Amino acid sequence: MALRWRGAYLRGVGSDAGVGEVALAAGTRMGARQIALAAALGRGRVRVHPAPRVVVIAVGDELVLPSDPLREGALHDANSHALTSAIADVGAAAVRVGVVSDDRASLRECLQDQLVRADVIVLTGGLSEYARDTVKDVLGPLGTVRFDHVAMTPGGRQGFGTVHGDVRADDGDDSPGVPIFALPGHPVAAQISFEVFVRPALRAMAGEVDLYRPSVAAQSTDGWPSPAGVRQFVPATLVGSPADGYHVTPIGTPGSLSLTALAQANALAVIPERDVVVHPGQRVHCLVLDG
Repeated sequence: MALRWRGAYLRGVGSDAGVGEVALAAGTRMGARQIALAAALGRGRVRVHPAPRVVVIAVGDELVLPSDPLREGALHDANSHALTSAIADVGAAAVRVGVVSDDRASLRECLQDQLVRADVIVLTGGLSEYARDTVKDVLGPLGTVRFDHVAMTPGGRQGFGTVHGDVRADDGDDSPGVPIFALPGHPVAAQISFEVFVRPALRAMAGEVDLYRPSVAAQSTDGWPSPAGVRQFVPATLVGSPADGYHVTPIGTPGSLSLTALAQANALAVIPERDVVVHPGQRVHCLVLDG
């Protein structure tokens, strides 16, 4: 027979949270457990940062779906799928539009259609100086987007700004517009650019406190050349612990832009602009991607 005692099966007043105690600190992600606590404390509404709705668009006449056969001169679209997954990993709501033609009218129509549901647009491809790459021409009249050569590799050419649809920002539209990130078309450059620029921005929009990936200093097991004047991001394997220290090893040939190397990496070794060579044993700053 089960033992009974006075007060059995009763929860005491203040057992969930005492008077003056902070139950849910600012910046806490609201999941099932946090919602249960808020509801139990009688909070029918709480002020939150909603998960940003991010529209992903890959631009290029040469792109085909991964399930489709390759025609001459075509490439499988890796970026829209990879970026959608990366956005979901941040905790944002990703909407993958897929591949859009380089045709100016088609690209403009797509952007205008997506503005009504997007908090952010992430566009990849179409940033080169070739006549067929039309992103710069299309975005110019739609808002305040600027394109720059950033001192980094991979991912030197980037675009960022806001787009306003049919109404130009200087024609009396007081709305802030929708932020848009224009990333390079190469899959490795696109993903590294996302890590450096887009991921922290999405976390800030969601009200997160820690915006950046964890970073550690590690001893390089290998040496390699690094381009002068640009910050190099190298897919790498990071091993070790805080107690024993860390070691980092590049995967493949640094600078080769290998998707295989990026897929196998758990870190990015970051080489400063002033370094033109990494020596074995050198301390290297690393962004931790996994683990």
